[in-house]
Amino acid sequence: MSKNIILNDKEIDIILQRLACQLIENHQDFSNSILIGLQPRGKSLLNRIVQILTQTYNISELNYGLLDITFYRDDFRRNEKILEANTTDNLQVEGKNVVFIDDVLFTGRTIRAALTAVETFGRPSNIELLTLIDRRFSRHLPIQPDYRGRQIDVYDNQKVVVDWDKETRKDCVYIINKV
Repeated sequence: MSKNIILNDKEIDIILQRLACQLIENHQDFSNSILIGLQPRGKSLLNRIVQILTQTYNISELNYGLLDITFYRDDFRRNEKILEANTTDNLQVEGKNVVFIDDVLFTGRTIRAALTAVETFGRPSNIELLTLIDRRFSRHLPIQPDYRGRQIDVYDNQKVVVDWDKETRKDCVYIINKV
């Protein structure tokens, strides 16, 4: 199985700084906004963005949380493996500007499930999408990110993997060929 690195840790850091600045530009002090990491893979990206916003840009009143979409997916009953739910925080989204955060935008089905799941917590005034990697020609649904780190083109037999190394911070994004 071949593994082609498309982003290294320095490139990811640069992209995360840019995404944080774009969020600040559109949400200023975040007083009416909430960042929501989509479980499980959006959690690490959310944590990195929150760290940059709070430590580098001194955003003190930042609302954020995690949303589990496991049982809102259109394919969860078709899976032979028993699915386990992830953590969902008590999200206060009523009248707020919501930013969904996920690592890779592929078919759009995760985002569709998140749109349904977030209704459990109220009606946001606006919903945006931030993604580190946009696989633009793979969409099954008409969903596009508002904030994108990198847009890439890959074949259907390839998978994009985001590897967050919490200890060394040697993060990377790579493509593997599925067998």
